[in-house]
Amino acid sequence: MDLVSVKFALFLAALLAAYFGVGRFAPRAQWGVLLVASFVFYGLAGNWSGLVYILVTAAITWGAGLALGDLSRKSKDARKLASSREEKKAVRQRFDARRRAVLAAGLIACFAILAYHKYWNVFLAQIGLADTPDSLGILLPLGMSFYIFQSTGYVIDVYNERTEPEANYARHLLFVSFFPQLIQGPINHHAKLAHQLFEPHAPDAERMRKGALRFAYGAFKKLAIANSLQATVALAFSDITPSMPGVLAIYGVLCYSAQMYADFSGGIDMVEGVAELLGIEMEPNFRQPYLSTSLSNFWQRWHMSLGAWMRDYVFYPLALTRPMKALGRAAGARLGRHAGRTLPACVANIIVFVLVGVWHGIEWHFIAWGLYNGIVIALSDLLSPAFEAVSKRLSLPLESFGWKVFAIIRTFIVVNIGRYFDVIVDVGDAFIALRNSIFNFMPVSLADALSPANPMGSGRMAFLPMAAIACAVVAIVSIRYESGRDVRAEFLALAAPMRIAVYLALGTLALICFTFVSNGGGGFLYANY
Repeated sequence: MDLVSVKFALFLAALLAAYFGVGRFAPRAQWGVLLVASFVFYGLAGNWSGLVYILVTAAITWGAGLALGDLSRKSKDARKLASSREEKKAVRQRFDARRRAVLAAGLIACFAILAYHKYWNVFLAQIGLADTPDSLGILLPLGMSFYIFQSTGYVIDVYNERTEPEANYARHLLFVSFFPQLIQGPINHHAKLAHQLFEPHAPDAERMRKGALRFAYGAFKKLAIANSLQATVALAFSDITPSMPGVLAIYGVLCYSAQMYADFSGGIDMVEGVAELLGIEMEPNFRQPYLSTSLSNFWQRWHMSLGAWMRDYVFYPLALTRPMKALGRAAGARLGRHAGRTLPACVANIIVFVLVGVWHGIEWHFIAWGLYNGIVIALSDLLSPAFEAVSKRLSLPLESFGWKVFAIIRTFIVVNIGRYFDVIVDVGDAFIALRNSIFNFMPVSLADALSPANPMGSGRMAFLPMAAIACAVVAIVSIRYESGRDVRAEFLALAAPMRIAVYLALGTLALICFTFVSNGGGGFLYANY
């Protein structure tokens, strides 16, 4: 279901009426309204058949959580009855082996479902057993990556005894299927989200005003930037040849960066706003990523919930394994203390980013994108003593405003080099576009550069000025957030005429783009992941 549509507006209005109406008479039953609404939303989005996978995933992770909780209790009881330290150790080892088996079975079952829908058709097409991935008819149900990551995270948290297992299947099903998170996340932690879903919530005017404003801001980014730039990005990379003007590749990558950010963060703003209307706060997913001062800092600000999932459930367990510790000791003995301390983390980082690339897809360009990001971050960590020594020798003012601006621009360039491998499907074409960006710049206007690729290219230029204005608005808002301001509270505190003028100006801009851009409200890029 398109979030910018009359259908969704009617759905949301009906939900809020039912949710707060039930809350007046039976507040403890409000979560039941959310569960029904989540199923209706998924069905209205055209995915009635996909509900079975949500039910199965929830059943697997619910059962695994109960089994893990039961084994933990039995282990503690058996250790209390043990008469010696050796017997207690043997009991722990026996139950820990069972718990690991349950954990492995739950994770394998869930990720097998995801892998089949996400990769099997692509794999068969790549080895020549299918004409195209789409010809097999195996489609990825809406939001599967996100609800499987969230529910497997719950199982791992129960295994590590960070959260209590949920005894009620219907309540666990709501945690897995809560509709705002289904389209493109965020990936929520059970300990932070679950209790909010089941607590009573009364309507709060200030909170709902903030939630509605956040939804509107997200819709503005989606309509005025992401949708407006979509055709330009497609045209820019529609005909990659060795003679391609480098300026066209740079234009295309910059437009793609803006499109990707506006599409993803705009969608997150919309669903976070909807959750806020209901009195629920989900995990943050963006924190001004284009104001980052390093690539690692960028990935701490972009898709934060996925980064946290990878950090907690992949990076730390991997970096603390015996082989990694042995690698650190060997590197420390041969290369010095810094290398011994950082090399295991560097290797784990590269593996994590390759996995993130594979999460996007098993095509080679995603793997190249993951390798690029992992290697750059690893090298920056390994070489940090050398960078510090150079900065001291040159007396670089690393704490100054000017240096911070330089670091932001440098990081933006590094991020966008990686975008070549994200947006361009063929790795060879990505290298051609990147090479031409450096050695065959050919400064021409974007309209002239697009025209050879598509005779209608220059006609797509009409929306670029509006997208540029919208980008400027987003940049100003981001800078104010970065300085620690509560922008929503400040805006809502303005005099009514000022607020109305802003609503009219930005609303008109978004409405023009919504009306004339061919893809209308449009789907979200990350809904396909």
